[in-house]
Amino acid sequence: MLCPSCKINLEKAIFYGVEVDYCPKCLGIFFEEEELRLAKDEKDKNLTWLDIDLWKEREKFKISRNQKLCPFDRLPLYEVNYGESGIKIDLCSLCLGIWLDRGEFKKIIEYLKQRKDYEIFNNFIKKIAEEFWEIFVGPEPLREEILDFLKVLKLLSYKFAAQHPFIFQMISRLPR
Repeated sequence: MLCPSCKINLEKAIFYGVEVDYCPKCLGIFFEEEELRLAKDEKDKNLTWLDIDLWKEREKFKISRNQKLCPFDRLPLYEVNYGESGIKIDLCSLCLGIWLDRGEFKKIIEYLKQRKDYEIFNNFIKKIAEEFWEIFVGPEPLREEILDFLKVLKLLSYKFAAQHPFIFQMISRLPR
């Protein structure tokens, strides 16, 4: 496999528990389908309930100006904005692989941490409903969706404790 930027052979490495291909020159990383999610979940366990759904808004895709080719199947990569982060990610529509330039993984994690805080404080009821529905429809396996839902409920209890400490203390003192 060749680096989309440098055109040299990629090497294998373990990146947050996931075997990825990376460029030793530019330090770009190629994630095969689902590997980005797995690396994100391993990097920060508190972010597992936030999905990385890059294929959600296909109308925002545009062909990359520099005509990068997918390392796996050598087809043109598509450039997509990652949410509202301003990060541009290169995607393959055939193998669903993701090419991240140097430092983009770190930027994605920082963006997700900010998004987590926003979702917790502003869209919490909506997020609970979405996570509950994902138990039945995915995109992740059932066990992981249930764990994501339980994490969101745990965050709800933290939010409630922070906003209403007196009531939370009273409830926590009730006999079990």
